[in-house]
Amino acid sequence: MTPPATTTRTPPTATTAPPARPAPARPSPARDRLLRAASALFYAEGLRGVGVDRVIAQASVTRATFYRHFPSKEALVVAYLDGVDRTTRERAGGLPADPADAVGAARWLTHLTAQLADQLCAPGFRGCAFINAAAEYPDPTSGVRTAILAHREWLEVSVTQALSRAGHPDPADACRRWTALRDGAMVAAYLGDPAAARTTLIGAVQDLLTRPPGRSAPWWDPGPTGA
Repeated sequence: MTPPATTTRTPPTATTAPPARPAPARPSPARDRLLRAASALFYAEGLRGVGVDRVIAQASVTRATFYRHFPSKEALVVAYLDGVDRTTRERAGGLPADPADAVGAARWLTHLTAQLADQLCAPGFRGCAFINAAAEYPDPTSGVRTAILAHREWLEVSVTQALSRAGHPDPADACRRWTALRDGAMVAAYLGDPAAARTTLIGAVQDLLTRPPGRSAPWWDPGPTGA
C-alpha cells in the first residue's frame, strides 16, 4: 500500500513573519447566512455529520444560491475555518509594533493565554475547531488541511516571536511546550472538567514562562492570566 502524502513544515523562528490572513469574500447576505448556519452546525455536530442540504435549509436559501457562493462542501468548510481563524486573530490582537517592547510582548502572550483559558469554560465549548477538523480531514493535500496549517503557523510564529521579544532563552522550545499545553487543555476541557483544565493550563503556562529549564528564577513577570 502506498503511504499517504505528507506535508513538511518549517519550524518557526523568532524572525519568521506571521502569515497574512486571506482576503475575505465580498459581503453577501445569503453567503453570510450560509456561513453562520454552517459554522454553528459544524462546530456542534462535526464536519462530516452535517450535509449541504441541512445547511441550505438552516440558511433558508436555494441550492443554486449555495453553489453560487461555495462550489463544494469543502469550500464551505474552508470558509468556516477561515472565519474561526479571523476571529481568533482579532481577539488576540497584534504584537507591539516596537520589536524591543519586551513588556508588551509578554503581556500579549499572557493575554492570549487568558483568552484560551476562558474559552475552555464557555457554554457549548466542544474543543478546538482546527483539531476537530484535522481528525475529519486526514488528507494533507486538501484545502481544509491547508487552512488548518495556516492557522497553526500563525499561532506558532506569533508565540515564538512574543517569547523571543520578551527575552526567553529558548523561544522555539518554549513555543512547542506552550502549544502542547494549549492543545492538551482544549481536549481535556471538552472530555473532562473544563474548570480543572483551565486551572491546570494557567498553572502550567505560568511555570513554563517564568521558570525556563536550567533557571531557578523567573525571566519576566507575566502578571495575571485570568486566574
